[in-house]
Amino acid sequence: MAIYLVQHGRCHPAEIDPDRRLTDEGRADVEAVAAEAAARGVRVAEVFHSGKTRALETADIMARHLCGKAPKERTGLGPNDPVAPFAEQLRDESECMYVGHLPFLERLVSCLITGSQEPPVVSFTNSGIVCLDIDPRHASWVVRWVMVPAYR
Repeated sequence: MAIYLVQHGRCHPAEIDPDRRLTDEGRADVEAVAAEAAARGVRVAEVFHSGKTRALETADIMARHLCGKAPKERTGLGPNDPVAPFAEQLRDESECMYVGHLPFLERLVSCLITGSQEPPVVSFTNSGIVCLDIDPRHASWVVRWVMVPAYR
């Protein structure tokens, strides 16, 4: 029942690139994390993204390595979208990856694990993956593992 949450790769600031595309370093970090996840046996059924360019570019790379299907845009993954409705939907999904933004991702994990959006229980890193799963002993979400890029 695992789900995988990803903060988009490092991107250009809006004043340099209004679309905020991934930087070369950001793209390389996403490639490295996706390749490492694939090498460790991570496979996902679907990859979803917020629709923002930086999330789409990150999702494209992750999907190529971990899914083999084109990623899909999904509403509710924006930086300031409400967390509770999205959290409710996740109980019916598994082996999916969601590429989004802060502060949404940190609030989502806190909500799933503690029932409250604050304080954060995990710190996201650009291009990093946080794997959550339901602990069958307690029927509650837990952090299974975190994978982050090795910054140069």
